[in-house]
Amino acid sequence: MNLMSFFQRRTSAPVARERLQILLAHERGVVGGKSDLVAVLREEILAVVRRHVSIERDGVQIKMNRGADMSTLEIEVEIPAPASAGA
Repeated sequence: MNLMSFFQRRTSAPVARERLQILLAHERGVVGGKSDLVAVLREEILAVVRRHVSIERDGVQIKMNRGADMSTLEIEVEIPAPASAGA
């Protein structure tokens, strides 16, 4: 590890992936926590996306599927088309 790289800011994708992995690993041990997790994730994702783009509350859909060996998290965010300059 380089001393200079220690102070560099990490990009958001690896940080988000790491957080989701920790969250999913934790939730695998919790029985019945699926709906609470999905609600929390939906609100947090909505807040983060709203920092950059104006979206509706129902524009974020999250689906979690749990399997024996693997869980999947599907996230759909409806981002509106940019308004044309002449309209």
